Amino acid sequence: MATTAVSSSSTPPASSGGGGGVRRRRVLMFPLPFQGHLSPMLQLAGALHARGGLDITVFHAAFNAPDPARHPPGYRFVPVGEAVAWADLVVSGGDDDIPGALLRINDRLRDPFRDRLRQALALADDGAGAPPPPACLVLDSNLRGMQLVAEELGVPTLVLRTGAAACLVAYMAFPALCDKGLLPPTSKDNSWLDMPLDDLTPLRLRDMVFSSTTAHANMRKCLKCLVDATRSSSGVILNTFQDLENSDLQKIANGIGVPIYPIGPLHKISSGTEDSLLAQDWACLEWLDKQEVDSVLYVSFGSLANIDEKELLEIAWGLANSQMPFLWVIRHNLVKSSNDVSLPDGFKEATHGRGMVVPWVPQQEVLRHHAIGGFWTHNGWNSTLESICEGVPMICRPQFADQMINMRYVQEVWKIGFELDGDLERGKIERAVKKLLCMEEGRHMRQRAKDLRNNAIKCIKEEGSSKSAIELLLNQIMSF
Repeated sequence: MATTAVSSSSTPPASSGGGGGVRRRRVLMFPLPFQGHLSPMLQLAGALHARGGLDITVFHAAFNAPDPARHPPGYRFVPVGEAVAWADLVVSGGDDDIPGALLRINDRLRDPFRDRLRQALALADDGAGAPPPPACLVLDSNLRGMQLVAEELGVPTLVLRTGAAACLVAYMAFPALCDKGLLPPTSKDNSWLDMPLDDLTPLRLRDMVFSSTTAHANMRKCLKCLVDATRSSSGVILNTFQDLENSDLQKIANGIGVPIYPIGPLHKISSGTEDSLLAQDWACLEWLDKQEVDSVLYVSFGSLANIDEKELLEIAWGLANSQMPFLWVIRHNLVKSSNDVSLPDGFKEATHGRGMVVPWVPQQEVLRHHAIGGFWTHNGWNSTLESICEGVPMICRPQFADQMINMRYVQEVWKIGFELDGDLERGKIERAVKKLLCMEEGRHMRQRAKDLRNNAIKCIKEEGSSKSAIELLLNQIMSF
């Protein structure tokens, strides 16, 4: 895409109407109904609403529905597929067939969405409280089925990629790796899986095995739909910034043939509306206030990844034995096959005064707190990007989907963290915590992370790359 900055001295006009007046415009949005995808879409909605004066209509699945009360006037929320049985659409972690669930979501919500979209298009801005006419539909890149419906009804689409640019580049390369016979792997020999992929440096073959529980045909179909959605759109919005992923952004621009808009980090340009699906424990911030600068390890594996009971035990004693302060998120469904998480006897006593365990936290506020010195993460893109934006180095424990790709960039390209691989064992965990928080290597990672944080701050300021990209995006939306 062109990188020439567009003047941002004033808010773009909503759109000129007859007689020289200004008529409001509306953007339709359809997020994927999972926390890691819902949050960036609603952050994008906040940015468009605040900067472009756009009304927002959010179509959403009946499960994991956003709360309209958390959003300002000018938003409408439209449920889709209330009659669809959703129990088998919900995924809960690395052992689930996520691509299969994505394919089912597209299949089962497609007809209900067609009805809802027709209703939205039938409404006219008659001055009596009806919403203004829609400019376009912004949808999650995993919702190719909804894009086909929009095309059928003549609605232009923009696609939001909630993952890294590097991840989309890898997805674009997936068919070629299959055609070469590299995927699916025919051997579990480590030397084979550790084969470097020359066109996808720093990735290895193992980093492209996105799930061990998904049929290869489903994975290939799911990724084809995702890439088709980007190429069939009027533009691709990416939650990243040029200084972080310039090379991969160029590969995308050269490979998909539509404009790209790297406007991230979205959580830094949004209006700040609350979008968490889980109740957050704000008291942890008061506890952090009492800790030393860069002294606390924050531990969270996101909203989907999970662990087994033995791993919980080893993590607990690894944290306890490290003698370092920690803030550990144990959500209700973190442990496989159990909603009743029990920490080992003696753990509370061993960590008294220097450890806090909570069910969920306001993560952005936690990461920007001066006491946080490191983040043990599953490397979902939201968590990885939020950690980068606050200058926090990482211990990486990826499980599925794009998490391995994100981990490799953290470790090999940005050099702001390292992987904790293999079986979880308390001694290994203890050493990793001390490496990140206490040793010279960890201090170097922290400094590089702070340099990236400074780049993230610059990109959203006047004349920054993300600021320019969002102005170009607004101009594109107004042109529909």
